Amino acid sequence: MQVYSQKRITSNIIKGSLGNMIEWFDWYIYASFAIYFAGSFFPDGDQTVELLSTAGVFAIGFLMRPFGSFIMGKYADRKGRRSALTLSVSIMATGSLMIAIIPTYNSIGVFAPLLLVLIRLVQGLSLGGEYGISATYLSEMATPGRRGYYASFQYVTLISGQLIALIVQIGLQAMFTNRQLREFGWRIPFAIGAIGAVIVLYLRLSMDETNQFKKSEKSPTARGTLHELAKYPNQVLTVMGLTFGGTIAFYTYTTYMQKFMINSLGLAPKLVTMINFVALLIFMALQPLFGHLSDKIGRKPLLYWFGIGGTILTVPIFLGLKTFDNPIASFVLMLSGLLVVSGYTSINAIVKAELFPTEIRALGVGFPYGLTVAIFGGSVEYVALWLKHIGHEDWFFYYVSAAAFVSFLVYVHMLETSKDSKLDESPSVSAVENVQAPLSSGPRDH
Repeated sequence: MQVYSQKRITSNIIKGSLGNMIEWFDWYIYASFAIYFAGSFFPDGDQTVELLSTAGVFAIGFLMRPFGSFIMGKYADRKGRRSALTLSVSIMATGSLMIAIIPTYNSIGVFAPLLLVLIRLVQGLSLGGEYGISATYLSEMATPGRRGYYASFQYVTLISGQLIALIVQIGLQAMFTNRQLREFGWRIPFAIGAIGAVIVLYLRLSMDETNQFKKSEKSPTARGTLHELAKYPNQVLTVMGLTFGGTIAFYTYTTYMQKFMINSLGLAPKLVTMINFVALLIFMALQPLFGHLSDKIGRKPLLYWFGIGGTILTVPIFLGLKTFDNPIASFVLMLSGLLVVSGYTSINAIVKAELFPTEIRALGVGFPYGLTVAIFGGSVEYVALWLKHIGHEDWFFYYVSAAAFVSFLVYVHMLETSKDSKLDESPSVSAVENVQAPLSSGPRDH
């Protein structure tokens, strides 16, 4: 079996991460530019209603993520991580190109929003597969002892995809008026995303396959099947439980926050874009630091940081935003929330990868995650905007806090995955051994 040099490992991780970045750029430009194209597909005259409609489509796109994670995860466990990552970015590129040229409601009526929904369903399929495969590839390619650090780059590139979307937004806001952005300017970032995805596709074709997958090809165990995944019910429930609070908090602070500052606080869109950009840039830089820390002290302390902080601080942060209502306070409070969420985002990929053996890892990481994100992550904006629409916006803050507490209970009862990692087992061992349940009767670290 070929042993890759550190330089080659780094090269593979960069190529895999760049693909993750462009996929998330293509996904996030929808959320970033919804404020401009909402009226083109859902003309109503009420900004909240228009945003509510686009948020609904955003949520619908998430519904395909479990299917994507199942189909693509199964494919990755059977045919290889590299092949699946290449297919995933190809699908996303096609979706972005189609949105760039789609007619509006004024041109084709109700078919415009229907086409938008269809395209987002296809992109949701791609993104659903990307998470589990990317987490698996980075974790398997990483050097033992530095897995938390390397795996954290999944969220570095995920966040960088959003940052690039914001950079494009800032640039277009400087070049065009609000009217021009609403008329045609919103199409430009989707065209950029399609071109970027084609470039990344070329890079991914030169990636190496992981040694762990190559070894698993010789295993007699059926790879990538629901029957095999059913042997690990506690691991599946653990992934869903630790994702529940994390995905709600993540989408609250990274996608909904922008609309909250504009729609509820009344801040100017350009100012909000700058606040989000600086806060997310710092958030991105925190990921490898937290990931490296997890290699030193374990994964659970960081998960505790998020679980406790998310439970206690979410409501004060949002009430503070409404109370102080100024740009500096908005930036500080948003950054505080992102600092708390970093305890989850920096290590969630490696924690999930450490729960499953090679033969079922991509499907095990992706499918329960995709299912949880589809239900709870994708509905964040819709729930928040709907509660605002009925006059109970503050209820959303308590909802986010409660979700973090539920995940905290899971963190308390799960094992320390860095010390019980299935990444340290050979495929032949993990194939015949029924792994120890990751949930225990109480706090426990090996």
